[in-house]
Amino acid sequence: MRGLLADTTPLRTADFRRLWLAGIVTVIGANLTIFAVPVQLYALTRSSAYVGLSGIFALVPLIVFGLWGGAWADAMDRRRLLIIASAGLAVASALLWAQAALDCANAWVVLCLLAVQQAFYAVNSPTRAAAIPRILPEGQLAAANALNMTVMQFGAIVGPLLAGVLLRWVDLSTLYAIDALTCLVGVWATVRLAPMPPTGEPGGAGWGLGAVVDGFRYVAGHKVVLMSFVVDLVAMIFGMPRALFPQMAHESFGGPLEGGTTMALLAAAMSAGAVAGGMFSGWLPRVRRQGLAVVVAIVVWGITMVGFGLAGGAADGRAGLFFWVALGCLALGGAADMVSAAFRSTILQQAVTDEVRGRLQGVFTVVVAGGPRLADAVHGAAAAAVGTTVAAAGGGALVVVGMVLCVLAAPAFVRYRVSTSRT
Repeated sequence: MRGLLADTTPLRTADFRRLWLAGIVTVIGANLTIFAVPVQLYALTRSSAYVGLSGIFALVPLIVFGLWGGAWADAMDRRRLLIIASAGLAVASALLWAQAALDCANAWVVLCLLAVQQAFYAVNSPTRAAAIPRILPEGQLAAANALNMTVMQFGAIVGPLLAGVLLRWVDLSTLYAIDALTCLVGVWATVRLAPMPPTGEPGGAGWGLGAVVDGFRYVAGHKVVLMSFVVDLVAMIFGMPRALFPQMAHESFGGPLEGGTTMALLAAAMSAGAVAGGMFSGWLPRVRRQGLAVVVAIVVWGITMVGFGLAGGAADGRAGLFFWVALGCLALGGAADMVSAAFRSTILQQAVTDEVRGRLQGVFTVVVAGGPRLADAVHGAAAAAVGTTVAAAGGGALVVVGMVLCVLAAPAFVRYRVSTSRT
């Protein structure tokens, strides 16, 4: 059992330990805002269109500043950029608190502040990921990524549940205020880091569009790195069924139209599985054929989504045995996705040079953020055309087919392995 439990060796390094502990707090705070924004928008407008618009206001800055933030992470001291981005997150959350506390009652103000917050997040995320290999030896990166993924999923469960409980006694402005305060913990952790100046030649990385283009050029020239992005897009676009949850909760499993417990369990199942997978991730650092591990994990993800879709079709409007089968499939899929994400992050950190690591992490941020949002559009359209069962199960099957095609097109990715000499 000791060999199966999460490898906590990276936590022996003080800098990583502070970042990780701060991440527990800040991720929960961030999920309070993720919960509060759509609730406030709907309360202000009584329109789901405005709630959906928040996805566009979040995605655009994620793409733009994710790419540029990665370039900046290669061109300047990563510790300094992390401090700026963490402080920016705190200020954005404080402004969200102010508009709610002052009862501004303007949806466009909320949307614009959300965009500002996501811009700082888009800078913070690739910079933080690019900083980890400067803190830890390569042999500990898989374990470190598993620990970080576990914290992210833990926050995705605890944050919304905590928000739902807190709103019995406080208003939405308090949720924003808590998020702003938790961001200060992240500032403290980054201030304690050692300086991380660029490792390339002075002025070599650049700050503008050319640096971003160089990052894409690097991706195009390295098949293993390129395929780490492609396989994730295949898994998410075809296999992420979260857009179907409201309809399936009501029609397939007999839940109330407005959501309720059935919807909450569907929404939390993947994150719960990912947390469980993270807790038993001790075997990850011992895997050398990381490309093959990613392929296997994504195939498992696709198969579990087939099971989820078929369980929904068999449930026939009743929350009986098939509902629990569906939850089990989602949880197992979440665990497989955690494994895939941990190894893909590790490949990206190990297979590239430090001079372009920030830009590649920026592309990673865009792929991770954009894939599920494209999946929402694809699955929503598919469900309208062929029904939720075919959309969910068929999407999972397409993931498996897509992975077979990826393996045939890029066998080098499957053969990729970590050298046993790395510690």
